[in-house]
Amino acid sequence: MGPYIFDALAWQESWDRQQEAFLPDREHRFAALLDVVAAVTTPDATPKILDLAGGTGSISLRALARFAGAELTVVDLDPSLLAIAAASLGERATIVTADLRDPAWTGRLPHRAYDAVLTATALHWLAPERLTALYAEIPGILRPGGVFVNADHMPDENLPDLTRRLVARADRHRESRYATGALPSWRDWWSRAAQDPALAPLVEERNRIYSEPHSGEWLPAVTWHLAALREAGFAESGVVWRGGPDAAVAGVTAAPVPAQ
Repeated sequence: MGPYIFDALAWQESWDRQQEAFLPDREHRFAALLDVVAAVTTPDATPKILDLAGGTGSISLRALARFAGAELTVVDLDPSLLAIAAASLGERATIVTADLRDPAWTGRLPHRAYDAVLTATALHWLAPERLTALYAEIPGILRPGGVFVNADHMPDENLPDLTRRLVARADRHRESRYATGALPSWRDWWSRAAQDPALAPLVEERNRIYSEPHSGEWLPAVTWHLAALREAGFAESGVVWRGGPDAAVAGVTAAPVPAQ
């Protein structure tokens, strides 16, 4: 047997497959996020993008495929996922270890005027009061006319029964895929990562970091997010994508007033 080689792209693909079990329309939401970036930048721009709670850098990799010269920052706390991001992205992105529960996280960033802050399926782990505060912190790291987009489970409160049915249907389909071995479950993926020679010590560190009980998933209706963005000081806020019970909300900072 030859020497072990850590294959970051293989782990990246494995992570994508595992995530797709939860989010069959995952690529659609990523595309919607990048459409927003394109809308607030010029065609020849090299946008500064913050991949917030970015994990393995899934958004960043897709951003680079669309905006070749993008300046990317990936922020997360998980050492194992960030190791995959760093190996996959190399010098094309700045990797930042920061805890979004701590308001000091913005002090670790390499830029203070991002064109876009993007996040997907991550901020639901924050407690309500912390997510509210985080929303208020983000305008301070965006340029005038910059945009923040958060895609997550954000049900339409006018469709409570239909939302319940959509979620139940998705759960049944996911369990069937697990049962056939078509896709790895979250638990299976982490079990495999814990056996990888390169990732094992990082998974142990991750387990220590997250050893304290967290607040659990908090999944308010989309109207809560829109109100929180307005209260955070964004000049505009609204829904830019919806897929069943999930949505992406955007907040845009006030653009400079043109000279008369």
